[in-house]
Amino acid sequence: MTTSELDVPGVFADAEEMYAAALERLAAGDVRDAAEKAWCSALQATNALILARTGELPPGLPDTTRALRTTAVTEPAVRDLRDQYLTRREVLHGDCFYTGLCEPIEDTARLIRETADYIEQARRLAVA
Repeated sequence: MTTSELDVPGVFADAEEMYAAALERLAAGDVRDAAEKAWCSALQATNALILARTGELPPGLPDTTRALRTTAVTEPAVRDLRDQYLTRREVLHGDCFYTGLCEPIEDTARLIRETADYIEQARRLAVA
């Protein structure tokens, strides 16, 4: 799929679908898989925000991170989202999924559930 075939609402819809899958995995007790799915949903929401702002979908994770950090320098409204993104990247993707360090489970589950707020915040910023 080329960038021109993607649209911002479609990328946000992908983020929502992945978030729903994260909640299903969390309910099933698979915190590690739920963490990765929540991270992927946050990543997609971030990609949608960047697509809305630049007209281009970042080709990879480093590009998404760079674009979000760059935007946060000039747009104070994006700073909180950047901080949440970096926390999710480190805790959900890095610690829990890759190394299996998901404890304390309550904190990891909270980050997973709060990803819905992250998606909504990215959506609001995409139209700002």
